[in-house]
Amino acid sequence: MAVEVDKMVVPVVDDGLGNSAYLVELGDRRALAVDASLDLRALRAEAERRDLTVVFAADTHLHADFLSGAVQLGETDGARVLASAAGRRLFDHTGLSDGDEVDLGGLTLRTLATPGHTGEHLAFELLDGPSLLGVFTGGSLIVGGAARTDLAGSEQTEALSRAQYRSLRRLAGLPDSTPVFPTHGAGSFCSAPGDSERTSTIGREKATNPLMAAPDEDAFVRQLLGGLGSFPPYFLRLPEENRRGSGLAADPAVPGLDASKVAKLAQLGAVVIDVRPVREFAAGHIPGALSIHLRAQFVSWLGWLLDPATPYVIVRRPDQDLAEVVWQAVKIGYDVPLGELAGGMAAWDGPTLQTPLLTASEIGDHRVLDVRQDSEFHNGHVPGAVHVELGDLPDHVADLPTEPIVVMCGHGERAMTAASILRRHGHAAVRVLEGGVDDWTAATGKSLA
Repeated sequence: MAVEVDKMVVPVVDDGLGNSAYLVELGDRRALAVDASLDLRALRAEAERRDLTVVFAADTHLHADFLSGAVQLGETDGARVLASAAGRRLFDHTGLSDGDEVDLGGLTLRTLATPGHTGEHLAFELLDGPSLLGVFTGGSLIVGGAARTDLAGSEQTEALSRAQYRSLRRLAGLPDSTPVFPTHGAGSFCSAPGDSERTSTIGREKATNPLMAAPDEDAFVRQLLGGLGSFPPYFLRLPEENRRGSGLAADPAVPGLDASKVAKLAQLGAVVIDVRPVREFAAGHIPGALSIHLRAQFVSWLGWLLDPATPYVIVRRPDQDLAEVVWQAVKIGYDVPLGELAGGMAAWDGPTLQTPLLTASEIGDHRVLDVRQDSEFHNGHVPGAVHVELGDLPDHVADLPTEPIVVMCGHGERAMTAASILRRHGHAAVRVLEGGVDDWTAATGKSLA
């Protein structure tokens, strides 16, 4: 049966968000989509490759880290949308409660109320007659952990954490062989620390998941909350947008703009977001530009550092995919950019700035600013380094010394983003370490603090 399930349930992984949607083959060329985001390109490509039509779209919870694609699948594909009745969604859907069953046309989807990550959270059991083929656990049980419980406000965090404990106990009662298909995973800011694997089984989680081994509810709550890091501010906004049913998008078009138009928009308050790689941004960029390298994590840092009400313009190099920039923005509820600099930096005829890159051996006695997450910093850092998480930096620029400073992260991308923020706030003597702490220890022979 496991081999059949592997063929039937196809993970569609979003590496940037650290999440998995699932495409489930139901027979007769029909499919179920679970926790699909508004960026449906990969899921639709997988469905097309398998000659499937999505006829059901199920959401385990009101997502905080992306706009759901369920509304789009309902409107444009005719899919029947399945979600928790307790979520009080304002669009056409089938509201489900604990123990409800939905006939998928041969297979059955049965709900388990698993509150914790959100108050209305459901898990979905996939059944073939009496046989349990797997369980879609969303943000309740994830591989090696459980999803965070602090997104509904501090006054609800403890109650939701205790609910999460009970939900995991309930899931632990399923047969050990049951495949577990979580939504959140490694790289997701919705997750407490977990494993790098994307799927698991109930038995494996009972044997290896530290939260499943917590001796009691109080210990579970302490352990879960102790592992939570920071999260992007848009996480507080998207659950309500998903409840309202925001999220219908056509293929967005972005106009090309000449240099004078880009300069004018910047003067009027638009932010220039430069998505080119670190070295190219370092060699020359538009003054005031915010560097966010286009990679899988672009979406998180855009949502962390740009207010959704602020208009923006893109600068890219020709081989970077503009559609990727736009869809990453759209799936977290951001407007399409006002435009892009036509021709890239080669077409820019205004002033430019450079941000020098240093190797680890060139840092010398310069003050170091480390912008990694707290957990990364506490696992080892350059002695004497100042630490401010990148997401917090805009609020702490005034607290930093005005002396020359070298910004560092794990590889250089976040450090260049931080450097661009400092430059936007008038810090001129900013340099970026090309590399991370491993490069520093290798170059200096010194130990990390």
